[in-house]
This record gives sequence, C-alpha cells and structure tokens, in this order.
Amino acid sequence: MHRSMATFTLEPPNIILSLLLVLLCSSVWLACLPWVCRCWLYVFQGWFKFSGLNMEVGLRQHHLTPLLPFVVPYPHLQDVGPDARTWWITAVVVLVLFLASLLLPKKLIPLAYLLRGLLFVQASALLYFALTPGQFPHTPDSYLESLMNSGLALISFVPVVFGLTYYIFNFGLIRKTLLTALTMIHLSLFFPLQVLLQAIILQKTVLFMPLLYIVFGMPLDVTIIIAFYSWGMSWPAQTESGI
Repeated sequence: MHRSMATFTLEPPNIILSLLLVLLCSSVWLACLPWVCRCWLYVFQGWFKFSGLNMEVGLRQHHLTPLLPFVVPYPHLQDVGPDARTWWITAVVVLVLFLASLLLPKKLIPLAYLLRGLLFVQASALLYFALTPGQFPHTPDSYLESLMNSGLALISFVPVVFGLTYYIFNFGLIRKTLLTALTMIHLSLFFPLQVLLQAIILQKTVLFMPLLYIVFGMPLDVTIIIAFYSWGMSWPAQTESGI
C-alpha cells in the first residue's frame, strides 16, 4: 500500500460531505452554464472580428432540462483537404524531425520517444491522405462541435472526479471548494482558446486533425485536471480550524 493511503480511513461523514460538495459545485456550475457558453460566443465573435479570419460562429441548442436551455458555440469552417505542397512540406518536416530524434543524447531519451510518438501520429495521417484523400469521414465543423461538447462535458464532471479522488481526503472544505473552482475556471478560460487555435490550423487543412485530436485535444484538458489535482494533493492536511 502506498504511504499516502497507509493511514487513510474513509468515514461516513467524509462520504456525506463529499456528496454534498459534489452537488453544490455541480449546481453552481449548471446555473452558470448558459453564461459560460455566452462568454465563449463573445470570445469567438471578438476574435474573428479582430483577426479578420474567414470564419463564422455555429450554434447548437441543448436542453439539460426544460428550465435550463443553453447554446454551445463553435467555429464554423469550410472543409479544406491537404494539397500536394502542404503534404510534401509536412512529410519532409516529419522526416527531418525523426532523424533529429535519433541524434538526441541518451539523457533525452524520454523526449525522443515523445517526439517520435507525435511524428508517428502525423505520419499515419500523411499515409491516409496519400492513399484515400477523399474518404476522410470528419469535417472541421463536426470535429470542432464535438470538441466543444466534449470539453463542456469534461468541465461538468470535474466535481464528480474530485469527489471520488480528492474530497475524500482531509484537506478541509475551503481548500476542496477552492481547488474545484480554480480547475473549472481555468478550463473555462483555456478551452475556447484551445478550440480557436485548432480552428486556425484546420482552416488551412484537415491534414493535422488527427494530431490535434489525439494529442492536443481532450488529452490536454485531462492533463490540466491531473495537474490541478496533483497541486491540491501537495497541500498540507486540514488544520485544527478546519481550513
């Protein structure tokens, strides 16, 4: 048993408090959800107007309950397949980076493996578009809309995830609430910028969509949650005052 669990005891009051905190944080988030989506809409509209990008904002209506409608915005793009020039430039860059990874010193082996993993994903995309360029099943619209919905669902489940993995520990009610709020606020601010950056790339070509999805999509957001969780677990235990 890991030392962090050696003296851990899950008592009924802790379970009840965790459930109540999950319900409280989830209720506050659901109440703020329409306003968050509206802020995302303003971010997209403001950026498109400021940058002069040839994009529009798509809207998708959702109803969790009849009393809680909200509209999820997403960048609306035209489907642009990779042309020969983009394909060959990307292929050369992938090859050069792969050869460079072979020259890295042994102390940078983890970095070399990470780089090769990214290059493998992009190389598979290059091979796919070289063999069947007209059969790619995803469009930028469907991908970005799915990314927005997935991100919204991920943020909504943060209280549940922390309820199972963080609230059960003796960190105090204020710290648990603070960590949850910081994580959800950070993701709410980070997520539209992440989608915007991907939209800018996909506006040029869908050649990089597999890499964006597998590496820089939801896995990146999950990593942010893990980082906040690790930070919260490094805090000292609850004091006598209960803070």
